[in-house]
Amino acid sequence: MADIVVSGSDLDLASLVAAAREPGSVVLAPGVVERMRGNRAFAERVAARGDGVYGFTRGVGARTTRPIAADDAAAFNRRLLREHATGQGPALPDDEVRAAAICLLNQLAAGRTNVRPEVAVAVAERLSAGRLPAVRMLGVTGMGDLAPLADLVIGLIGDVDLVPGEALPLIGQSSFVTAQAALAVHDMRALLDCLVDVAALDVEAYAANPSPYDPAAGDVRPYPGYRWALARLTELLAGSALHREEARHLHSPLSFRNAAPVLGAAHDALAFAEGQVAIELNAHQQNPLALPDRDVMLPVANFDLQAIATALDLVRIALAPCLTMQVERSIKLLQASETGLTTGLEPPGDLGGHGYSEMAWPLQGIGAEARLLLQPVSAEVGSATQAEGIEDRLTMAHLSARRTREMAGLGFRVAALAATCACQAIDLRGVERLGPGLARRHAAVRALVPGLGPGDPPPDDLEPLAAALRAGLAS
Repeated sequence: MADIVVSGSDLDLASLVAAAREPGSVVLAPGVVERMRGNRAFAERVAARGDGVYGFTRGVGARTTRPIAADDAAAFNRRLLREHATGQGPALPDDEVRAAAICLLNQLAAGRTNVRPEVAVAVAERLSAGRLPAVRMLGVTGMGDLAPLADLVIGLIGDVDLVPGEALPLIGQSSFVTAQAALAVHDMRALLDCLVDVAALDVEAYAANPSPYDPAAGDVRPYPGYRWALARLTELLAGSALHREEARHLHSPLSFRNAAPVLGAAHDALAFAEGQVAIELNAHQQNPLALPDRDVMLPVANFDLQAIATALDLVRIALAPCLTMQVERSIKLLQASETGLTTGLEPPGDLGGHGYSEMAWPLQGIGAEARLLLQPVSAEVGSATQAEGIEDRLTMAHLSARRTREMAGLGFRVAALAATCACQAIDLRGVERLGPGLARRHAAVRALVPGLGPGDPPPDDLEPLAAALRAGLAS
């Protein structure tokens, strides 16, 4: 179990992912209750003197000119929650719901939302008890997670009476997109690490020329990601027989030779996205912004998730070529004319079967499906007439996050197929050729997927291997 202390200012990616996927207790940090109480007192002073505050003393959307009478505040809160619970489709996975609830709690703990500390205490207690409502997947635009947060708040703390001005900040955050983005970049980082491992297995399986992975190449082309990929490949190939024998090719095919620059470009894109998500985890996300030092509730647009939508689009664009090259290398391993081994990597002397030849179809099919998710969504434009023309844009950040997670899931299946092919080729070429790093990874694959013997069909279930690769196989 992963316990988490929520302070409103230091939530990090690793802690959020662990708390979402290994549920433990959720605790408010010291000082949170006092900070929230002070923020609430300020909000009540501003409202009492008659300032127009969005969602507190005034309506929302196209109804910002409508005052909310104090006697109507309770009914307004209830209606605002119910009327925004308009999500559609299937329920979100539990890890996304829990991560989003923690992100919402972190927003409350920062003491900028005008919500009372009693609400935050109730959220923390119910998360610690493992209480998670069903939250519908569809219906978010990346301009505040109104629909899913309405499902969450109603299901999580619907029996807590809200006071004036509390309903909107509970649903006008970007907690779900932030949580989904965090999980997505975490999964993509795991996938990229996995693809470097499998690329090194491919190099051994193909007996490719290892010279393009010399770190000297990065010294004169100092992209951080390129240097990272070169260092990883060099480490994995250390001790290999490839360094002691004449290369089969002066120039191996580009899908092998160019592995480091392509994987490195994905590393840099992912590092950028990780930085954007790290900022968003503790950033103010609503409207308005309470500024006690200036004695004002400032109307702002901090619910706009363009920064996250664009970053995740970039991640998918950068990872797609990695998957394209992976599929190409794996299919080359199935061709005797390319490897000098057997067709389909069938055991020598087994002339009655197809070996792994038919694995080329799922490799290409799953790879193509993953690549088709790269289409950017952050340039999408919403209706210019919604809410009397006020709510006239959207970012579709949630879709960018969902597609990124989907691409990662498909990518691990490509990697499982690829690792299976690479390890079979290594068996045929000679396991003793491997250095210690790849020998450990080969053994880990073999613990889940036995080598292909005469008359054996291809493995019919690679999901355990895909799960192991996601967890970091022998790394």
